[in-house]
Amino acid sequence: MKTILPVIVCAVFGILALWHFIMALNLSGASRRAMPSAAVPSVNGVPVFAPSAMATIGVGVVLLLFAALVAAMAGILSTGIPRVTLAWLSYGLALGLLARAVGEFKYVGFFKRVRGSAFATMDTFIYSPLCLVLSASVAWIAAQSGAS
Repeated sequence: MKTILPVIVCAVFGILALWHFIMALNLSGASRRAMPSAAVPSVNGVPVFAPSAMATIGVGVVLLLFAALVAAMAGILSTGIPRVTLAWLSYGLALGLLARAVGEFKYVGFFKRVRGSAFATMDTFIYSPLCLVLSASVAWIAAQSGAS
């Protein structure tokens, strides 16, 4: 029972990473397609920014590192990194995910002002709640793993 939540959290980070890798493939090469409208914030149908394939791959790699951190904190993965370091990193990750859920008050998060786009809807009902749940889960895993 103690490893069910860490495995689920690692799987979620892994699925999110895979999704970013797939999106990066769509942004590169001869079959270059635009980023899905629900993937980036937009105003009047115009994306606020256009992520490159390399940046999208970078996000995917970071998400895999998040999965590895959670696995290491839960004792599923052995890294040789001191538990106190893993704990600080885990609590930092939890804080970062909480900040993402709250948002920057304009385009992203629960308190965004720009609404009405496909991204804003997905952010309100999926992205921000997921970040909030992941934040609480990562903090709980760190606390339960005896790291303070």
